[in-house]
Amino acid sequence: GDALAIALLEKRKFSKEDFAFLHPAGTLGRRLLLKVSDLMEIGKRVPIVSPDATMKDAVLEMTSKRGICVVTDDRRKIIGVITTGDLTRLVEKTEHFFSIPVKEVMTRNPKIVLDSTLAYTTYKKMEQYRVIAMPVIDPEDKLVGIIHLHDIMRAGIV
Repeated sequence: GDALAIALLEKRKFSKEDFAFLHPAGTLGRRLLLKVSDLMEIGKRVPIVSPDATMKDAVLEMTSKRGICVVTDDRRKIIGVITTGDLTRLVEKTEHFFSIPVKEVMTRNPKIVLDSTLAYTTYKKMEQYRVIAMPVIDPEDKLVGIIHLHDIMRAGIV
């Protein structure tokens, strides 16, 4: 039965994309249709600090908004990120870290993703780079959101 169905689908040139369009709620449909922009956190839920902010400011942002903090300039261009890993390394090195400027600690050139990227592709990148969240940019390279691994998993893509 399956072989006959596959042969018929191939004969009619019925693609994965056609199937996804007809069954958007299925796993394949979600993998081929859901974009980062459909799942990302936006607005006030995006943790942002300036490079001159202190680590205390970053920690407060991180703890209130799911564990990562994006460092941006005044045009919302990404300069870096502060992750829980960065924070752990800092705590191991120094006791008085709250007053240290974010720009001295942040990870420069973080892994980022374009808002129009498929969520499944982003999941694969997160797996590859072993990260649980990524800043999301628009075509002008401005921060527009943040995508978390848990949001992708909750959407049933994987």
